[in-house]
Amino acid sequence: MKSPASPAQRPPSTLAVAWRQLLRDWRAGELRLLMLAVMLAVAALCAVAFLSDRLDQGLRRDAAQLLGGDAVVASDQPTPQPLVDLARDLKLTTVRSATFPSMARATEAQGGESRLAAVKAVSDGYPLRGRIALREALPGRGGAPAPGEVWVDPAVADGLGLKLGDPLLLGDSQLQVSALIETEPDRGAGFMNFAPRVLLAESDLAATHLVQPASRITYRMALVPGPDAAPDAVRRFVAAAEQLVEKDKLRGVRLESLESGRPEMRQTLDRAARFLRLVAMLSALLAAVAVALAARDFAARHLDACAMLRVLGQPQRRIAWAYGLEFALAGVGASLAGVLVGLGLHQVFVSLLAGLVSVSLPPPSIWPALLGLGLGLSLLLGFGLPPVLQLAAVPPLRVIRRDLGAPKTGSLLVLGAGVVGLAAILVVLAGDLMLGGIAAAGFAGAVLLFALLAWGAVKLLRRVVPSNVSGAGVPRWLLLATRQVAARPGFAVMQVASLAVGLLALALLVLLRTDLISSWRQATPASAPDRFVINIQPDQAEAFRKTLTGAGVQDYDWYPMIRGRLTTINEEAVQGRRFAEERAQRLAEREFNLSHTATQPAHNQIVAGRWGDAKPGEMGMSVEEGLAQTLGLKLGDTLAFDIAGQPVQGRVTSLRKVDWSSMRVNFFVLFEAAELPDLPATQIAAYRSPPASKLDRELARQFPNLTVIDVSAQLNQVQGVLNQVIQAVQFLFGFTLATGLVVLLAAVGSTREARTREFALMRALGAPSSLLAQVQRVELLGVGALAGFLAGAVALVLAALLARFVFQFDWEIKPWVPLASAVVGALLAWSAGWWSLRSVLQRPVVQTLREAQAE
Repeated sequence: MKSPASPAQRPPSTLAVAWRQLLRDWRAGELRLLMLAVMLAVAALCAVAFLSDRLDQGLRRDAAQLLGGDAVVASDQPTPQPLVDLARDLKLTTVRSATFPSMARATEAQGGESRLAAVKAVSDGYPLRGRIALREALPGRGGAPAPGEVWVDPAVADGLGLKLGDPLLLGDSQLQVSALIETEPDRGAGFMNFAPRVLLAESDLAATHLVQPASRITYRMALVPGPDAAPDAVRRFVAAAEQLVEKDKLRGVRLESLESGRPEMRQTLDRAARFLRLVAMLSALLAAVAVALAARDFAARHLDACAMLRVLGQPQRRIAWAYGLEFALAGVGASLAGVLVGLGLHQVFVSLLAGLVSVSLPPPSIWPALLGLGLGLSLLLGFGLPPVLQLAAVPPLRVIRRDLGAPKTGSLLVLGAGVVGLAAILVVLAGDLMLGGIAAAGFAGAVLLFALLAWGAVKLLRRVVPSNVSGAGVPRWLLLATRQVAARPGFAVMQVASLAVGLLALALLVLLRTDLISSWRQATPASAPDRFVINIQPDQAEAFRKTLTGAGVQDYDWYPMIRGRLTTINEEAVQGRRFAEERAQRLAEREFNLSHTATQPAHNQIVAGRWGDAKPGEMGMSVEEGLAQTLGLKLGDTLAFDIAGQPVQGRVTSLRKVDWSSMRVNFFVLFEAAELPDLPATQIAAYRSPPASKLDRELARQFPNLTVIDVSAQLNQVQGVLNQVIQAVQFLFGFTLATGLVVLLAAVGSTREARTREFALMRALGAPSSLLAQVQRVELLGVGALAGFLAGAVALVLAALLARFVFQFDWEIKPWVPLASAVVGALLAWSAGWWSLRSVLQRPVVQTLREAQAE
């Protein structure tokens, strides 16, 4: 009877074989480039995904605090009584607040300084959600200010030279400073909330006499369920309130959400977020190219070894499973490394964006890590496995006939699964159909375009290359280089297309990054006004302007400002519900700041119509193009405004492009008239205050009713925010550059084996190493220049589309980009080729021939 085989005699399991192959190929350097590409792509994706995940969790966690309640009714008049009654009937607990800008002053004994503040009067019970954190306070203070007291931001106390217990003048009242505010839960956003806070009790507001009929005040009523309220009371209130607003035509009333409380910098931050997602997407797409190239090279190197395994009796299935498991293990390892790197990288982002994220963020969830693992496995199994699976089908006859078993087109089923998996992950990552569509479709179209153009270039080269060996006066190195490219059209097309794809991603990111950063830095130009003065009465205009001139201010904006509400468009009543877009509904319900001027503002550009094109006896209007798009306005439309009870009607004669980031005085609607004497108006001025000037104090002394808005600190804050965003963008941008370089190395290295055999034969026939080095250099420079030129041309088109439809900023065509890209492509290809192929010309001829024959 036969004894059972001992464990040592049993063949190793397929998993053990796969593990041994993985260790062997890693030590030999066969998988390093491939795994590096996967790790970089997963790290870039996870860095963005971890950051987004933590921010989203933080927003959901703090949503109620950011709003000040579970729901908030905001209005430009005191909260309508029907809504107050509705909240009471549903047993909801409410808190009222009124917010407006005003000047806080120190007493003459304290120096008499003044400072613009965002004044907020709150009722008992404030805040409903969260709490006010105090930096310093008199004993026993907490909750909200008591009558006769104010709580202020430290900037107010520092600016006025006050300390706890000192008096502060607010309008006609004198109140005691009893606490310094550290954080306020429902601070929200908006232009006026840049100003430091002065918080007082609602009962003290009337005595200040700051609230006048024309005052611009935001009233808010925050709600939470009371002890006896139904669980769905807030939801029922919101539904009923929306019906009341529509039924009773309550103008200027809106229900606030978290979205409406986003920061004032949301356009810049949204652009930065889109750019970071674009960078991560391009990293994944570049990694797919690098993996496909490196896997093809890997398969070519293992053909002979697999043929020998077939000769020794290994079945195809076992070979396929061994290589499949090896790649799966490599994918898991590279993906886990990428997840860890991405986790650390996102912490760098959090520190760079510390000024924007002022709250503690919750820990990340598991989903970004799973997304990264899915990307890594999709890349390696979908794009790397197809050529490797062919190793199982290598015929044993290849041992004696090396022309058999060459790599062919990969498994369409496996490749298709990889493409679908990668596409799904990119859609989740993009979070924007337009961004994902343009990037993915542009990338796929570019690959096909590059392949077709490269094929045409190779065909043309084969026609123009001299057929005789001498080349009729052509240098030998140039002749050999061109004939070498023309003799391997498949390799040439693959190299040009791969290099062009890598260079396309780099060129696209460089172009968008440069223009984005330029547009961000121009948002706060050095000459931007840092003072805005409002509420200048007509009888104060001349004295005010003389004061500015006496202080050395020569260049300043000066416009009348009129408050009005849009009532009809083409004689049809304006109601918020007629508009589908939320922003349009808000604009239809709010009051506008209007103005008039006989000449077109120099800082506004007419994009449609013509200034002053009104008919005799008709009032012409110039409308900001964004407002026109939102409300569906067009040239020739008739608009009517209610201005202090007076109807004013006019026709839209022009559309203007307004740069809201210029810090100049701008208006949604301008009447094209020098004077409108029948309408109540005040003046607004914007200027840059001279250094070390006491102009603010002089204006407060001469014109105590004026509101002087000092935005110099806010300009510095905005610039700091932009610098943080730019650092984050540049950090991840450098990561994608590394992925692009991996693609270049993979593209150039994919022809290493073919070059080894060719150069071995040439050196055996007497070709000197210097000639072969020239041939290699010229070939790499030519292929890189062609790939760079194609990449630069396509990058211009894709950058224009992304700038116009995704990032929404103006784009100027740069005709020098293809030429510059060709130069950079040639240099990068030559550098990558020198690094990847440096050993080809350094080995002895006999060793090269033996290795070529053995392989």
